[in-house]
Amino acid sequence: MKTLAAVPLLAALAAPCPAAERPHQHGVVRLDVAVDARRITLMLDSPLDSLVGFERAPRSDAERAQLDAALARLRAADTLFVIGGAAQCTLAKVDLPPAEPDADGHADIEATITFDCADARRAAAVDTALFEAFPRIQRIEVQAVTPKGQFKATLKRPATRLPLVR
Repeated sequence: MKTLAAVPLLAALAAPCPAAERPHQHGVVRLDVAVDARRITLMLDSPLDSLVGFERAPRSDAERAQLDAALARLRAADTLFVIGGAAQCTLAKVDLPPAEPDADGHADIEATITFDCADARRAAAVDTALFEAFPRIQRIEVQAVTPKGQFKATLKRPATRLPLVR
């Protein structure tokens, strides 16, 4: 049986990158995808502004409600991401640490979303509702590691499907 080294590759994808390589850019979400034998892991990195329109602590009840709603959407990741094909995946876990502004006042949301699957290698695509849920998102930059290899892709409206089979 062939062993897939997606976990170490995902770690390499997720390793901290210098700002020049992974800039904080409003409207752009970065999505790392790793497909292993029984798991699909998605690592989402987005400027807070792309999700709620501001990057600081909420200043009003309306902004607090807006941030709470965005976080609730991310926690319900199985409504934002649907794994297509015969993989039979279900949402297992969402890790969503608090967004903390950096020295320049920029805050990012970083979420790790894990789907457990009967056979993740049979996943044909990942469909996303990120554009619908967060209208400020203009594009999604993807890096993926699958049993068939690695690739990069960009999703722009109206495209919402990331094929995993190439």
